[in-house]
Parts: sequence; structure tokens; C-alpha cells
Amino acid sequence: MNAVLDELKWRGLVYQTTDEQALAAHLDEGPITGYVGFDPSAPSIHFGNLVQLMVWRHLQRAGHKPLLLVGGATGLIGDPRMSSERNLNPRDVVEGWVERIRGQVSKFVDFAGPNGAEVVNNYDWTKDLSTLDFLRDVGKHFSVNRMLARDVVATRLDSGISYTEFSYILLQSLDYRELYRTKNCTLQTGASDQWGNISSGVELIRRSDGGKAHGLCTPLLTKADGTKFGKTESGTVWLDPQMTSPYAFHQFFLNAEDAKVIDYLKVFSERSHDEIDELERLTQAEPHKRAAQKALADDITDLVHSVAEREAAVAAAQALFGRGELSELPPQTLDAVMKEVGAVELPDAELPTVADALALSGVVASKSAARRAIAEGGAYLNNEKVTDPDQRLREEDLLAGRHALLRRGRKTVGAISRPIG
Repeated sequence: MNAVLDELKWRGLVYQTTDEQALAAHLDEGPITGYVGFDPSAPSIHFGNLVQLMVWRHLQRAGHKPLLLVGGATGLIGDPRMSSERNLNPRDVVEGWVERIRGQVSKFVDFAGPNGAEVVNNYDWTKDLSTLDFLRDVGKHFSVNRMLARDVVATRLDSGISYTEFSYILLQSLDYRELYRTKNCTLQTGASDQWGNISSGVELIRRSDGGKAHGLCTPLLTKADGTKFGKTESGTVWLDPQMTSPYAFHQFFLNAEDAKVIDYLKVFSERSHDEIDELERLTQAEPHKRAAQKALADDITDLVHSVAEREAAVAAAQALFGRGELSELPPQTLDAVMKEVGAVELPDAELPTVADALALSGVVASKSAARRAIAEGGAYLNNEKVTDPDQRLREEDLLAGRHALLRRGRKTVGAISRPIG
């Protein structure tokens, strides 16, 4: 078996291939070119997309060349979902998202050397393609019966699916054939829900060109109970720091389950087998230390954001519970911390008393409970113990001119924030 394919399998990055033995032999023959696609359906890719970029980091390190396709054409259509029809985004919006995602994906691969990566856009080869040529040259090779049998199409038949989304598979297959013809691309990777699109591209290349191409799908990441892994209570975990702050990003992975954290480490960290095996041993022997979770959160935050952003996220988490100085946190990190804590907006311009602030922030259930906490010596304002329940917050108590952190005991935290402007 091929070494890099073995590595991908050990890391849990291989769910299905068109022909594993043939793919291993093809990788052994010498450097190949392959691609993975990203449709601009939002201003940013999310961490699930990072799985594919990790696959290509391993493949590129083994000498193979990645093509990162940002779908300016397919992004105007949208891959059909199981639930309902997608809204068609305006062309200028999609064009803007293409450029943003082009910059994002470019961070994770190397553009230098003989196997340097390329970013391509399928709008370039579809914008001048006529309907007649598309139907004759691509559509002729597709059986409607097989297209109707696809899970997503079969699921949507009762509720309805547009011809636009029904035809998406033809566009993605065209992409593979175009890259096969112009870039000698012989491998496409994607998530397991892309299997139908990938295998159809392989089949189009065989039917129209008599060529041999390959496909590889990664498994869906799941939690210990089998449900999908990848969302916080507030939604998707984005790679754009304006959409998911580095602090929230780091916290998300820090909260990974013991039962699954090693699986996630294999996917998102580039630590060696021995290092991951040792983290697995520590997780089993001393789970309370959460060594694997810390390694996972640090590694993926370093990769997606930077070492400096990771260090700021760690410092913020420590400061939140009194083990660091809140006033030294950068304003953007402080804003992110307050958002994650669920800071309550101050209802008026006058600053409240400490007792009122504790109740308003949700740290305690009532003003009387706040007075009891203060009397017992367990109430804190910005990590400083408070003794007078009627002490009114001052302007200098507001961190970055807006926020105040309230805490009861060691672990119960909340915050209040003055509105911007």
C-alpha cells in the first residue's frame, strides 16, 4: 500500500475510494495532480472544509500537486441539499465570496516548487459554454435514471427539486474533466456527501475521453453519540476571524469529548503517531488534565489563525477565571470573550451597583442573592473581590470602555456591556 494513503487511513481521512488498490498504485507511479472544490455559498469556509485541506497538506508533502477549485460557477447554482432548495445569491455577491475564499484556502498549501498549488475558478471554463454544447458534450453521457436514484434527488422528489439543482452534478463532473484535460488532474477528493458528484466525474472522464481517474472521500466527523460534529450553540465554526473569533474557535475545540478527541487530533493536527499515541494514553489515564483537548485546540488555532492569536485566546481564558489580567487583553479579544460569556447589554446610561450588575449579568438569580454572595466573600468585579453591594461601577471599571466581568466563586461568570455608540 502507498505510504501517504496509509497515513490518510491512519488519520481517519479515507471513507471511500473509487478503487483503493488502483489509487495506491497510481500514487506510487510518481507525483500526480488532484483537486478539491469549495463552493462560495457564504463569505467564509468553515472548519469542516479544513478536513479537505488537511488531506492535501499530506498529499502535497508526499510530492503531489493540489489544485484548489473555488467554484465561481457552481457557487451560482448550489449543490442540492436534503432539506430544501437553495436561494440563488446575486452574481456580485458570489464574486466577492470567491475572492475571500481564494485567500482563505491559499493559506494551507505551498505554492512554491514543482508541485506548487494552484487556485482555479470553474467560472473560467463555463462562462462561454453554450447550452447546446453543454447538452451535447456533457449531458449526453448522463442517465436520468441514475440521477434520479441519487439520495438527495430521491429525497427531494416529493417536495420538489429544480432543474437547476438537479443539473449540478453535470457541472461538477465537467470540472473534473476540464482539469483532467488541461492539468492532467487524476484525483478528486471531497467529503462523503460528495461521493455521487465525484464518482460521476470519474465516469464522465471514462465515457468521453476513455481516461482513468480516481476519487477519494473523507468520512463525516461525528460526536460520540453519532450526531454531526461541527456546530456551536451559536452556529457554524467559521475560519474567518470576523465570523468566529480566534477565542471562540479555540474554546470550541477545547471542549471536544474525551471519546472523540483523538480522532479529531488525527485529522486536524500534524503531530506524529507517537505524539498522538501518548496523548491518547494521557486522556485515558488522566482525563481531567484534558491534555489532548489542549493540544487539539492549540494546533488547529495555530494553523487557522496564528500562534499569537492562540496565545491571546489562552490568556483570555485564564483571565476570565482570575488567572490573568483582563485589562491586558486586546480589545478584539476582550469583545470575543464577552460575546462568548453572553454579556448583557446595559439598559441605560447610568452604571449599576455591583449587586445590580451581578443580578443583571445572570451570575446570581436576584439582587438579594448578590448581596449574600458579596457578604460571603465570593463576588468579584473584573477579578477583584467586592465587599460593598451598593458600590456603583465607575467608568474606569469598564474594560476597553465597555465591559465589566462579574464572577461568583471560581466558575460562575457573566458580564455586562455598554452598547457601541
